[in-house]
Parts: sequence; C-alpha cells; structure tokens
Amino acid sequence: MHSFVKRNPVKGSDRILKEAQGLELLERTLREASIGELSVPARIAVEREQLELECVSSAPPTDRLMRDLGRGLARLHALNGPAYGLEENNYIGLSPQKNGWSDDWGTFFVERRLGFQIERISDSRLRQRFEHALASYRAALIAMLNRHVDAPALVHGDLWSGNVLFDSQRVWLIDPAVYYADPEVDLAMSEMFGGFSPAFYAAYQEVRPLSSIYPFKRRIYNLYHYLNHYNLFGSSYLPGCEEGLAALDETLHC
Repeated sequence: MHSFVKRNPVKGSDRILKEAQGLELLERTLREASIGELSVPARIAVEREQLELECVSSAPPTDRLMRDLGRGLARLHALNGPAYGLEENNYIGLSPQKNGWSDDWGTFFVERRLGFQIERISDSRLRQRFEHALASYRAALIAMLNRHVDAPALVHGDLWSGNVLFDSQRVWLIDPAVYYADPEVDLAMSEMFGGFSPAFYAAYQEVRPLSSIYPFKRRIYNLYHYLNHYNLFGSSYLPGCEEGLAALDETLHC
C-alpha cells in the first residue's frame, strides 16, 4: 500500500490526533451502515507530529462518482446520532472547534459555532458589532433552527471540494471536522467554494430532500465558515461575513 505522510501544522498540538479520530469515526460509521459509496483512507501510523495515510491516486471525478458522493453522503446523513456536537473539541482547518454534547441544535450552533468564532475576531469594533447582531437575533435564530431540523447526524464538517478525492473507482473523504449536526451544514459548505457538480446535488436529494428553507440556512451555516476564514486569512472573507450577518435579519420571517 502506498502511503502519504501529513505533518502536524502546529508543532506540539493535538491536531493530527483529532484528525485521525475524525477519520476513524467516519470510517466506522460508514462501515457499520454498509455505505459503500464513500471511502476513508486507512490510518497506517498515527503519531502526535505526523499521520501516515493510505495514498489516493487522484483522478478527475466522473458523473458516476459525483452521484456516489451524493448518495453516500445522504445515506450518512440519514443516520441518527446520539445528540448534537461531539464528546471532545476538535479543529476546523487550523482553528479550534468547540464541541460538547447538546440536545438543542439551535443553541449549540449559535453559541459553539457562531458565537465562538465571533469571540475570536481580533478587531474589537468589528467583534462588538457582530456580537450585538447575534445577541439581537439569538432567540429567534435558535427557535428557527430548531423548527427546521429533524435529528442529529454525523457530518464531515468541512466539506469543500479540496476535502473530497476521487480515484478511478471510488470517492474518498479526507480532512474532516466531524461532529453531529443538522446535515445541511455539509450541503451549505459544499456550495461555499463550488466544485461539486449538479449530479452530486441531484443524487443527494433523491435520497434525502433538502428542507424548505435550506437556501436561508445555507447563508447562516456558511457564516460560521466565513468567520473562520476571516479569522485565519483576513479581510478578503469579510464580505462573506457581512452577507451572513445580513441574513440574520430574515430569521424573524422563517
């Protein structure tokens, strides 16, 4: 088996260990549910400073593989999890991701996703403006999210095109930020940077149709990712944060 070694991007941190745990949870869940459309690279060796993974020989995705990705993801999302969140904190890219368990999806997302990222904004005036906006719509946003979620499901958590690989036969999920959530957080992230074909979305919705207010939820869910990218990479992601902030005003109408 050919292998690939990934180094710890922050020496001494537990990022590599959390990534390996996320891959293991994904693989175990897929295996136990017999979801054959999706694969996870084998962990050959796991150490604090590096992770040796099964190497995937990447190829351009075909429509068949995009359909496999859609069906497999929808089948994963159809499995009910124990609660929202995860037992331990992990990472979203290079940023810490706060977890813990909750039976209240709206409160979890508002506090441990949006609120947590807003707290990390270094510009005090911008942080205060976002904190004020979130506080103003907090109750309405929590109620809306809870009205339009069915049950917690395991999500990849960072589902953009760079974290999905294809070889000639299979679809591979890499670099997860797993937790149990409203499954539509994965669909929202998939649209943030593009790269997924119509075949993927059509196959997904054949198995698991999207909720009636998904277009609105997409903006709210991607606010988390825009805030994270702003905190990591700077002002080029601020317009996405502002667009998500503007979407909060629509919460009262959902």
